[in-house]
Amino acid sequence: MTRNAVRGPVAVLLTAVVMSTAAACSGDGGSASETASRAASAAASAASRGADVVASATAAAGEKLKGFKDGVNARGDVKVGSPVTDGDGRATAKVTVTNGTDSAKSYAVQINFRDDKGGLVDTVVVTVSGVAPKASKDATARSNRKLSGEVVAEVGTALRH
Repeated sequence: MTRNAVRGPVAVLLTAVVMSTAAACSGDGGSASETASRAASAAASAASRGADVVASATAAAGEKLKGFKDGVNARGDVKVGSPVTDGDGRATAKVTVTNGTDSAKSYAVQINFRDDKGGLVDTVVVTVSGVAPKASKDATARSNRKLSGEVVAEVGTALRH
């Protein structure tokens, strides 16, 4: 995991510690250090689950790409638009594949969703089948979960066969 991917969970942890310390000062009976410790533990657990979700999505994407037999690098054939948030709070991005070959091809495209600091927050694989020769075809990449804040979509891996 990159340093940037850790920043979001660390911010959550720090926010929880500050909020719990303030709550401890309100006279709830527990000491500030005990309350901060409990909040830090809960925040660390939440951050760990967030990292686990990204790791799980990354592993699933890798497995999907491995299943795409005899694929060749086609990253240059793919463009991804700016993501928007759908009605469920998930990020969606238009993926356009352009087949420059003389026969119909299928594509498996990994789209990485990153936060405004460059940290990976989700990844998905979109399959675009039957792209006609010398033609383009659109698909939509949709995040696995709700993403908050500014999100950028980028092409990770793209395979053609």
